[in-house]
Formats: sequence, C-alpha cells, structure tokens
Amino acid sequence: MNLVIKNGTVVNASGTYRADIGITGERITQVAADISPDGAQVLDAQGKFVLPGAIDAHTHMEWPRSADDFESGTIAAACGGVTTIIDFAVQYKGKTLRETMEDWRSRADAKVCIDYGLHLVVSDFNEDTPREMQELVGEGVTSFKMWMTSSHSGGLGVDDGTIYQVMEVASQLGALVGLHCENDPMMRVLINSFLRAGKTSPEYHRLSRPPFVEAEAIRRVATIAEATDCALYIPHMSSAAGRVALREAQRRGVRVVAETCPQFLALTDKVYRRPDAARFVMSPPIKTAADQAELWRGLAEGDIVSVGSDHCPYSDERKAEGRDDFTKIPNGVPGTEAIVPLLYGKGVACGRLTLEQMVAVTAENPARLFGLYPRKGVIVVGSDADLVIFDPACPMRLDAKSLHSQISYSIYDDITVPGRPVATIARGELIAREGEFSSKKARGKFLARALPDPAIWEHARHV
Repeated sequence: MNLVIKNGTVVNASGTYRADIGITGERITQVAADISPDGAQVLDAQGKFVLPGAIDAHTHMEWPRSADDFESGTIAAACGGVTTIIDFAVQYKGKTLRETMEDWRSRADAKVCIDYGLHLVVSDFNEDTPREMQELVGEGVTSFKMWMTSSHSGGLGVDDGTIYQVMEVASQLGALVGLHCENDPMMRVLINSFLRAGKTSPEYHRLSRPPFVEAEAIRRVATIAEATDCALYIPHMSSAAGRVALREAQRRGVRVVAETCPQFLALTDKVYRRPDAARFVMSPPIKTAADQAELWRGLAEGDIVSVGSDHCPYSDERKAEGRDDFTKIPNGVPGTEAIVPLLYGKGVACGRLTLEQMVAVTAENPARLFGLYPRKGVIVVGSDADLVIFDPACPMRLDAKSLHSQISYSIYDDITVPGRPVATIARGELIAREGEFSSKKARGKFLARALPDPAIWEHARHV
C-alpha cells in the first residue's frame, strides 16, 4: 500500500461505519477496522467523514466565452471534493458527432485535472447519426442530450420529431437521453411581450420562464420516452411543477429520473431583485422557496436522483452585455465546487438529507446512472481510490476568496456552511488539501462508460 486513511468515518449510500482505508496505486485495496501503514503515507481522518468522490455529471467547461476551461474548472471541482465530471460535447450545425467528440476530447485531454466523461449533444440529426451514435456508445459515450429550446443555446434546440428519432436509436442501443426541458414557443411569447413593454431587467428572465414551461416540456418528452421505451434523464430540474410531472411519468413506468442543481437548493428567486441580478441568470432560472423545498423533498424521496452543477460561469463584464436586454445576458453560473459543501450545509446539517442520502445523490446515483458504478461512486475494495475527507467542524464561507472559478465573484457569497472538504484523493493521489489544488495539471483520464445500471430506475420507483 502507498496510502492509508486512518480513523475516519466511512460513508456510503448503503451505510456509515468506522474504518481505515488502504490504497495501492489507483485502487482501494483494503477497508478494515485497523490497517497497519507499513511505511505507507498516512492521512489521519479522526473526527471526519470519508466520502466517495463526488461526480458532477453536468458541466460546460470551455463553453464559448465562459470563464472556466477544463483546467481551471476541474481545479475548482477538485477543491470542492469532485473527482469526476461529465461534460457536454456540443454538436454545432454541420459537424458530425465524431468530429464533436474528437474536438472535446482533444481540449479536455490537454487540460483536465480529474477524470472525465462526455455526453454528446445532438443538434443536427441526419442519415449518419444512428451509425455515429452506435459507434460512440461502443466507445463509452453512453448518454446523449438535446435542448428543447433555442432561446439560450445559440439556435441548437431541436423539435419533437428529432427527439423522437434520437430516442428511437438510443432505446435500441440501451443509451440514456437527457433533455433540457423548457417549452420554447411559450417562452418566446412571454419574452417578446416583456421586451415590447420595456421590461428588460434580469428579473424578466425569470418571469419569462415560469414553472409551467418546464412542467409541460417534461410531460411531452416523457410521453416520447414512453413511446420509444427510452431511458430519460431530466437535468437541472428547478420547480415543484416539474417534479409533479416527473412523478406522474415514473408512476406510469417511464424510465425517467431527474437531477437538480446547488443553486436551486440554496437560493430563491429573490436574487433577481438584487443589483447584481445578472450574475444569477441561467436557464432554467432559480425559482421560489416553495419550489426549493419540493426539490429537497425529491432528493430525500428518491425521484430526483442526483445533483449536478451546470457549471458555466461568466465574468461580470460578460454579464453586463445584457444590462439593457435580459435576453443578451449570457446564461450560466459557477457551481461545481459548491456541490459537496452546500449539500452538507443546507441538506445534512439542516435535517433535509441523511449523510447516506447525500452520498447517494452526489456519488453513487450518478455513477449508476452514467455507467461508472462500481468503479466510481462507492468506497469498496476494487473501486478507484476517489475519496474526500470532509470535516464537519470546519466552517466555510462560500465567497470568491474561498472558491477557485476564474470569476471575481461568488453567487453564494453570503452563505457560510458548517463543514468543508479538507482533502481530495483521486485515483490514489492527494490532489487537493485545505482548499488548494496540490497536484500536477492535465492528470485526468477519459472514462469510457457502460450503459446505465438498471437499479437506478428502482431507486426512483413510486407506487
């Protein structure tokens, strides 16, 4: 063994217990009550939790003109206890899925500091797309995404016919399909109405995307998933109405689960009345305290199975481009570094989640959903040594000084949480300690992923 973590409290989704962890090379090789170091490096976790490294399955590193690339974004992730990301490789019109994957991989491989996988965003379905999807699934890209809206995606939204075709192919391959669920025509009516009335401030971004546009879109794609027998994933669920639509589909037997984001769990739509409201513009937008409470219940009850950040930050200078027109504010916020401390501080410490549920939604469930389990997402012999030592007695203010994104602000500036990650180990290597990245850069590896674990649908089943 080359590393032993001693005296910690190990937390898996299945239970919590006191144990030492022995690591040889990149893997966990022993979990036992008392492990002799025999010359190995020792990390003392007395009084601390040892968690599986978090999996942030929703990042947009290197989105055009955003602040974080694969290097700075994954350094931030590592400092927050995230050891794996799954980024979105976006097909632009006229590009093949193969070209898209090669482009994203070349950029990521040169910079990424933790392990990563890719979702393929389909925006241009043609006669070659089914063959390309089959080839990519064979190479470990087992999830595809589409936007139902073009209002913030640069015109990359698709219609229901394209969704149906992609789902038909994905169903045959056993792959997963994710949809950004908002009703674009309804939003455009609201947006145009506000602009004609001179209502151009960031608050109208929120008001142009009321909960029913999310709920309607979820019902529609769930119907298409049911017709094609396709596994469906709803990213960044933001509303109580959306959760109602999700549960309706689950009760019908549709294989559908959802993710929510830390910004929806920690903030409310009051942020859109602040002087710095542009910083909080994203799609879908942050909603009410009642919506927030329903999202916490969804995590606790199991129909919302994961928390992903939708990490895509922009500088104040970029956000200011929409000072006179909310439709010109670039959509996106930081978040990957905040997942673990916020889920503990706003979830576990407040009694909304147990420690085990926190690990489920940050590690084990995304590992199962995205074909990484049991290599990732769990602390057992044979798994990758992706671990976080979390100190529940070390308060952390989530301000710009504490976080590592390449922007000058934090959307969580006023929030102090009672605990924080104090060490992050990725594939057996200590890569972050006391909030600072401590490893070489570009050390991450591409992850070829399996198909979704069928057990994930049982976790979300409601009677």
